[in-house]
Order: sequence, then C-alpha cells, then structure tokens
Amino acid sequence: MRPTIDSPAPRNTLLIPALAPLYHFGEPLAYALLRVCYGVIMISHGLPKLLGQAHGSMADPMAASINLIQNVLHLPAPALIALFVALLEGVGGLLLALGLGTRLIAAMMGVQMLTIAGLLGPTWPWIDRGMEYPVLLAFLSFYILFRGAGHHSLDHTLGREL
Repeated sequence: MRPTIDSPAPRNTLLIPALAPLYHFGEPLAYALLRVCYGVIMISHGLPKLLGQAHGSMADPMAASINLIQNVLHLPAPALIALFVALLEGVGGLLLALGLGTRLIAAMMGVQMLTIAGLLGPTWPWIDRGMEYPVLLAFLSFYILFRGAGHHSLDHTLGREL
C-alpha cells in the first residue's frame, strides 16, 4: 500500500522490538557524544595553533597554516585567515562540544571543511592527504546544523537555538 497525502507512511518495525526502549533512551546520548567528539577533534587542531605548540609533525602549526594560505592558496591576509581558522577550531570546537551556538558553529565548520576538501583535494588523493576526513566532517557539520544541538546541550538548557 502506497501512502497518500492523507494517510501516514507505513512505520518500519524493529527486528528486535524489545530493543526499542534502549534505542529511544540511547539516541540522544549517542548524538551528544557525536557532537562532543567532533568538538574535541576540532579543539585538538585549533589549540596548538592558538598556543604556538607543536602538533603532529608540525613544529609550528600556525606558521604552517599561514604558509599554506599564503603560498598554496594565494589568499589575501593569510595571518588573519589563519587566526580565524584557529579560533573556529579551538573556541568553536569547545562551543560545539558544549552545544552552545551549535547551528552557527556547525555551519561555519561545514564551510571550512568543504573549503579544505575543495581547495586542497581536487584530485581526491585519499591515501596521501586523507581528504576523506574533511569530507566526512563537512557532512557531519551539516547534519548537526540541520538537527540542532540536541537535548544534552547548553542551547537546550538555555532554551534557545538559532
């Protein structure tokens, strides 16, 4: 039977219906953990830039970002753009983890990830550059943007969301 405008769509039934309460209870927690994990990952990229600390193979990740923006991407004001990126990753990551300003931060991170994927990976060198990560994070950003902060967030606690 096909649903019409007047009739509801058929509901999917669970293979193990007894698990429904677990799914109902666990979904908001799982979503909150997903959002927090993404925020922490971004903090781990932004904080070293902001603090001038080494990160992975980069002795000075802020200098590396400025060099990339200036000499590879040829964008104006590379130091200012690098500072914005570091703040988005560091402070924005913290806000995302806390669930504060979630939709706005997710939108900005999504644009950043799509920009990284588009400018630095047009040939999709997955093995050498790992472009699957910014693409996945872009889609995760847009999912968070459309879903919102969720129940376990400061946005929800404060009773507001963008």
